[in-house]
Amino acid sequence: MDIIHWLFEAHFTVGTQSVLWREVIGNAFGLASALGGMRRKVWAWPVGIVGNVLLFTVFLGSVFGNPDPINLYGQAGRQLMFIAVSIYGWQRWRTSRSHGGVTVRPRWAGWRNRVILGVALVGGTSILTPIFRFLGSYEPVWSDAWVFVGSLLATLGMAKGWTEFWLIWVAVDVVGVPLLLGAGYYASASMYVFYGIFTLIGFFVWARTRPETVDLTASALVGARESGD
Repeated sequence: MDIIHWLFEAHFTVGTQSVLWREVIGNAFGLASALGGMRRKVWAWPVGIVGNVLLFTVFLGSVFGNPDPINLYGQAGRQLMFIAVSIYGWQRWRTSRSHGGVTVRPRWAGWRNRVILGVALVGGTSILTPIFRFLGSYEPVWSDAWVFVGSLLATLGMAKGWTEFWLIWVAVDVVGVPLLLGAGYYASASMYVFYGIFTLIGFFVWARTRPETVDLTASALVGARESGD
């Protein structure tokens, strides 16, 4: 209980702003998850979930009695979304590996899926903006909605192995940094800057991956079926 109490109360000061250690630790878990994702490691998903739980308590400042009482409903809501989608991605990658293949096969989403992602990002932001504003989210509310929808699409793209998911993260970071700075979440804003650079690196790493060297799962399944016929 002492550890839990410390985790909720511990903070340090940057200028006049109190920064919770929960925010720092949660972002550190997020970074570790991103590193694991770039290397296509299954452990990236559960590590990310731990960070999501911590950051959920950070972005609902007034609910959890944080020094900074500002609520970012999009940021908080996306942590719950991350948990749900991460369970899906975790299971998907584990299933692929258990069939004799690798965790995921990096591939291009294709123009049809790119259009769908773009429409979903803009449309989802437009739909959620008035909802988040009604709930009292921090202005500019459209930024909060953009970060939420973009994060959902990027996480789904990662689970499916679409290389473009890294670029969606870049779009999220570009909008998320000024939003977090304005709301006083300096640790998260700093991590978003780093994430922006890291996601570009991850994009090029996945883009250079040759599909024929990693698409072993399908071959294993085909071989198993042929041997049983």
